Amino acid sequence: MNDAGLTVHVDGIGWCTPGLADWNAARHMLREGVVPALVGQAKGAPAMLPPNERRRAPDVVLMACDVAGQACAMSGHEASDLPCVFASMHGDSAITENLCVTLATNPLELSPTRFHNSVLNAPAGYWTVATHCHAASNAVSAAGASFAAGLFEAAVEANADAVPTLFAAYDIAVHGMLGELMRLDTSWGIAMVLSPQRGPHTLATLRLRHVEVADASALPTTGTPFASALPMFATLARGDGGEVRIASGRATALSIEVLA
Repeated sequence: MNDAGLTVHVDGIGWCTPGLADWNAARHMLREGVVPALVGQAKGAPAMLPPNERRRAPDVVLMACDVAGQACAMSGHEASDLPCVFASMHGDSAITENLCVTLATNPLELSPTRFHNSVLNAPAGYWTVATHCHAASNAVSAAGASFAAGLFEAAVEANADAVPTLFAAYDIAVHGMLGELMRLDTSWGIAMVLSPQRGPHTLATLRLRHVEVADASALPTTGTPFASALPMFATLARGDGGEVRIASGRATALSIEVLA
């Protein structure tokens, strides 16, 4: 990347938030200047998972695979061919809450299956197995800057390897004692297929670069990855272009220039 920034092209978008099951529904709301619900439950329904797997898979896996599948379908790219980057604020917070309570009260009842599903890259694992994808996969976590970190990582990989790359970001609402610490009240998922070259399905172009800021916490809508990402998707929905900055560190921001 040089001073001009790192450029990628958005070929597909997946979306699942409370009351909005896909990008078309979200786009209509964002065009009208309405902010999607920042509190509430949403549950993904990924078509690529067999029924038995859908019943057993944790909610964070369902969310991630749902939006990833939507983005791939819109992009026209085969899911099995795409390297992928999955990003989450804290991974499967609900399972982590359960594991912590079980360890504190009756550790002998700790579930191996829950422990298996607690790792950060569990959604990427379910996704690559379900889609028969043998390309590289990556899992990223950076607290409130997770969307910025994952988006930039996916853009770097797309340009470095000169191949379209899937990026999925997601979290689920968590309650209990851990919920009081994390303050994560929204289940949400957003995905994009990012290509190093324009194609017949390209929706918009993003130019990314890191910039220094005096205080990243002063940037609007920081705190959770979903809230941070909303201004960028509002710009994409309107189709009018513009620059959005979201926190990527204590004194840095990811500048995202949206080009129609």
